[in-house]
Amino acid sequence: MSKLRKHYPATFKAQIVQEVLAEERTIGQIAAEHGIHPNMIRKWKTAALAAMPAAFDEESAAKRHLEAIQAEHEREKEVLYAEIGRLTTQVNWLQKKIAAGSAGTGTPRLGRTREP
Repeated sequence: MSKLRKHYPATFKAQIVQEVLAEERTIGQIAAEHGIHPNMIRKWKTAALAAMPAAFDEESAAKRHLEAIQAEHEREKEVLYAEIGRLTTQVNWLQKKIAAGSAGTGTPRLGRTREP
């Protein structure tokens, strides 16, 4: 039978990598303390070091944030234009109904009510 793989949260991985980078104990000691294979800790350390330059690149972070805001603005604008189109159609329909109702009786008839 095979064991189920353990999945560790990102905060836990970051904590382990911080312990490794502090260099107060060896990777083997940290691995034994937490019950993790040393190779897994090395992979986490490598991934953290590879991602670290992006954390300090403020220009690209600001650019990504701006792009996200612009994309959200475009989505909202499309939704609002669609709503304007629906409302315009409804207003035109209501104006036609009012015009058709006032031509016969002098009073506008909206809806499906019957006169006695």
